[in-house]
Amino acid sequence: MSAHEAGLIKAVIARLKADAGVDALLAGRVWDEAPADAALPHLRVGRGESRPVGADGCGVEQALTLTAVSGFRGGEEARAILATVRACLTDAPLEADGVKAVSARVTFSDVFSSPGGGRRYAVMRLRAVTEVGA
Repeated sequence: MSAHEAGLIKAVIARLKADAGVDALLAGRVWDEAPADAALPHLRVGRGESRPVGADGCGVEQALTLTAVSGFRGGEEARAILATVRACLTDAPLEADGVKAVSARVTFSDVFSSPGGGRRYAVMRLRAVTEVGA
């Protein structure tokens, strides 16, 4: 994992944990990897992709998959988490370890239930362009 990827993940987790709206829904349960016995609801940062931006400045275009897991039988809680996370991260000043996002937005989202219906998932894709901070 390069400095760009690690910096963006660290900044996203810090931003989500610091946001009052996200905290009201997730109570700080935002992780890069959720513990095996993680309480619900929670959010984890999953798969990431990155590629260099074809411009000066050594920027990197990244796409991170964020997955919220809810134990609520209906979709309301998962949709509320999705909307709150989207509002928190859109054009947010994300910066960590000398890497900063010059743009950030959720480009995809989906809410669905597990096969047995006991859990709901809100999956979102965050697209960010990062560069080394000046």
